[in-house]
Amino acid sequence: MSTPEQNLSEDTATTADPTSAPQPTSDVPETAQAESAQTAQPQVPLSDGTESDGDDAQREHALRVGLEDYELGDEDIALLGGEFDDGTGEYAGVPLPVLAIVGRPNVGKSTLVNRIIGRREAVVEDKPGVTRDRVSYPAEWGGRRFMVVDTGGWEVDVAGIEARVAEQAEVAISLADAVMFVVDATVGPTSTDEQVVKLLRKSGKPVVLCANKVDGPRAEADASELWSLGLGEPHPVSALHGRGTGDLLDAAMRKLPKKTVHGVAVPNGPRRVALVGRPNVGKSSLLNKVAGSERVVVDPTAGTTRDPVDELIQLKGKDWVFVDTAGIRRRVHQTQGADFYASLRTQAAIEKAEVAVVLLDASEKLTEQDTRVISQVIDSGRSVVIAYNKWDLMDEDRRPFLEREIEKDLVQVQWAPRVNISAATGWHTDRLVPALERSLASWDTRISTGRLNSFMGELVAANPHPLRGGKQPRILFATQASTRPPRFVIFATGFLEAGYRRFIERRLRETFGFEGSPISISVRVREKRKR
Repeated sequence: MSTPEQNLSEDTATTADPTSAPQPTSDVPETAQAESAQTAQPQVPLSDGTESDGDDAQREHALRVGLEDYELGDEDIALLGGEFDDGTGEYAGVPLPVLAIVGRPNVGKSTLVNRIIGRREAVVEDKPGVTRDRVSYPAEWGGRRFMVVDTGGWEVDVAGIEARVAEQAEVAISLADAVMFVVDATVGPTSTDEQVVKLLRKSGKPVVLCANKVDGPRAEADASELWSLGLGEPHPVSALHGRGTGDLLDAAMRKLPKKTVHGVAVPNGPRRVALVGRPNVGKSSLLNKVAGSERVVVDPTAGTTRDPVDELIQLKGKDWVFVDTAGIRRRVHQTQGADFYASLRTQAAIEKAEVAVVLLDASEKLTEQDTRVISQVIDSGRSVVIAYNKWDLMDEDRRPFLEREIEKDLVQVQWAPRVNISAATGWHTDRLVPALERSLASWDTRISTGRLNSFMGELVAANPHPLRGGKQPRILFATQASTRPPRFVIFATGFLEAGYRRFIERRLRETFGFEGSPISISVRVREKRKR
């Protein structure tokens, strides 16, 4: 009685298993054999010629010819023909004029921002104090492109987090080319509005006065009271329903200079880095530290950040776009109001980024919430860097034991680079850049088809798939369908078990690296053509 290994070798000898090294059976050159074996069936196209020379190229050619004996769909033919998706995108490098939206809390600034940009991007809730940071969004009106900046509500004589929100609003005014001052027309001018007017006059910026919450003709009389602010004509609008926003934007375009003084050009190709983690692990502190300024509001209260905040930062002579995000809470469906929508914005920010820095608190054990954040990033297909914050607070004697605990906790993501930092002091934050570059390089890695199939042939020869029900699936061909993240497609005669796919992934990492990048492996089961 033969063993499974013997059955595999016998099958290889009789059917020329394409996962093993091609061995000519006669003096006729292998390419001639392949040509003579071709029939009227549709031919599998050769790839774009990026494969290496020599044995790898010969193996690829022989395996492609062998695939013609199997049922292949149009999608398979396109994939094998070299239609490769590298996932690249383009970044505009033009500085745009900046229009800041300011006003006291709960007058509808974020609703108006969403109306201007044409989508629900800013977090909105019917209570004051939802927006806290200054957040920029690209917009367009009448053929003119500009940046609109949403701000938190400005108040006078406040303390704590409200004072820091007001400071961010004042910074937004100073960095704007023009300002849109939003007032609640149903309430009329208040003492806080009058203080904002003084602030705007001191800045010397062009101002457009927006009388919001004018939902009908009867409410326009309320808007006329705002002439008393001395800022010119109040433009009655309803940000919620869109009434009058066209006339408001026409007036804003007349005030907004065509050449920006404060707009910043985003260079072509900066890599986007999302800072993610559960609430209160130091994401905003890290952004402020690498930016070298108090760019976002930082407070001991968990959940301070609501809207994702983009900031162009130069580290080690290279431009990066860092994105601060809201903390990912334990259960998104159990949150409500602003926290719920902040969680949705965080997921969108992850998907727009190229690499995510997952911040963990070194002073606490890894929680289920932390694990869920890591899984969310991996499921989104982003490259990963794990950063343990507050490492400088750990005792020297405690650190070796903590290292072993971390290796045990992160056993499922041992492939992700890890850095130990302190967001508060900046300790070892310079180590982030090499880790980010390694992860992004892996995320962009492309393996030639010939080299990949040589690797698969050696792997299967040494560790064949186990027999199931007396049958053993054979791997016919493998190709890399895309990068960002690397995605591999394997053609086989039967389904490959999850354990064997994990084994293939582990060997791919051992051979080709892929440090910091998730890998996707899919299997397409194809049957032989009926003669």
